[in-house]
Amino acid sequence: MNGGGGVESKPRKQGFPDYLGSVNLKYVKLGYIYLLSLSNTFCFFLPPLLLLFIFISRFLPILAYPLSIFLLLLLYQFLTPSSSVFLLDFSCYRPPDHFKITKSDFIELAMKSNNFNETSIELQRKVLDQSGIGEESYMPRVVFKPGHKVNLRDGREEAAMVIFGAIDELLAATKINVKHIKILVLNCGVLNTTPSLSAMVINHYKLRHNTESYNLGGMGCSAGIIAVDLAKDLLNAHQGSYALVVSTEIVSFTWYSGNDVTLLPPNCSFRMGAAAVMLSSRRIDKWRSKYQLMQLVRTHKGMDDTSYKSMELREDREGKQGLYLSRDVMEVARHAVRANITTLRRLEPSFQHICVLATSKTALDEIQKDLKLTEENMEASRQTLERFGNTSSSSVWYELAYLEHKGKMKRGDKVWQIGFGSGFKCNSVVWKALRNIEPSRHNNPWNL
Repeated sequence: MNGGGGVESKPRKQGFPDYLGSVNLKYVKLGYIYLLSLSNTFCFFLPPLLLLFIFISRFLPILAYPLSIFLLLLLYQFLTPSSSVFLLDFSCYRPPDHFKITKSDFIELAMKSNNFNETSIELQRKVLDQSGIGEESYMPRVVFKPGHKVNLRDGREEAAMVIFGAIDELLAATKINVKHIKILVLNCGVLNTTPSLSAMVINHYKLRHNTESYNLGGMGCSAGIIAVDLAKDLLNAHQGSYALVVSTEIVSFTWYSGNDVTLLPPNCSFRMGAAAVMLSSRRIDKWRSKYQLMQLVRTHKGMDDTSYKSMELREDREGKQGLYLSRDVMEVARHAVRANITTLRRLEPSFQHICVLATSKTALDEIQKDLKLTEENMEASRQTLERFGNTSSSSVWYELAYLEHKGKMKRGDKVWQIGFGSGFKCNSVVWKALRNIEPSRHNNPWNL
């Protein structure tokens, strides 16, 4: 007791933080973020709606009951989660023009790098001529630097450029606050760093501390659809949330600088690129989304040794890494695609557009022949291969961007994206257009 009769407060021990205060403040912040994430639009219109309800209840009581029903339905529409997954928008990164490379530039730079003998140069020249890739795809010049061994810094710099570039365009298009993103799934096949690339995204954009973050590595060109599948399951577990999906491959780490002819072909196909996709399980987002996820089918042939060994990262006698494709890879891919589409056709028998992973002209020719597809069916894939090359798991998004650019996606249309890659895996996803998709003037890589 002090002299004035009051209760003397017990002094707090020095050096110990006020945990109670900090915890309370933390949950106040989290609650505020949650309320904002319910719907900025709804919060904006709620006060005038309440004022309107009060006015009608007082001066036009006969309308009060139907208005209350309307408001309850509106609350349900805005605040309840949905079991469906909606695609608000997506973006595909287009690197600056100084990364463009022609076939002749490729061969000239490869020769000047002093990494390849004459046999290796001629093999790459032949593969390039038959690849289906045009004269405007993008490559990092560091892989051609004489005497330079590609390192983690090179990989991280390329990853930051393409990943941040794609996400920046997506956030600008969707106007979504990064604090509202609950789920992050990023896939990249060959480059796996510590901290992870997904952690790099969280750090750069300052996402929430409780973000559900996943980094998928080593899963090949079909991993983009796997990332969508994981995001779908997480959205069902955290209903009423946003999920950011990022797909890329880092060319500086797929590059092979030796003379083992079995490891050289991928040099001629892989090119820079990345895609970012914003998914939602919020019911209200259906009205501003481009697509709704209809079906997703995954097929894995890894239990078969021939399939498992058909595509893998190897080292040559000098310890240089490169991607190996076996002579059986096309036959393996054929069986995987057939198994996948057999299941898909039972679930989703009809779709208007197709985006086949743009790996190479040979692969696209074989798939077109096997599935009896028309030239129109293959247009998006062939055009993407020619303009951007094989951007790995993000390729199917460049193809969908092409369809949008051409004004082909109409309300109710379904588009089938199919990817395949190491493992061996084949994955499919079907989206339905929720409205007529007008060609974008901003975040479409096909814009001039």
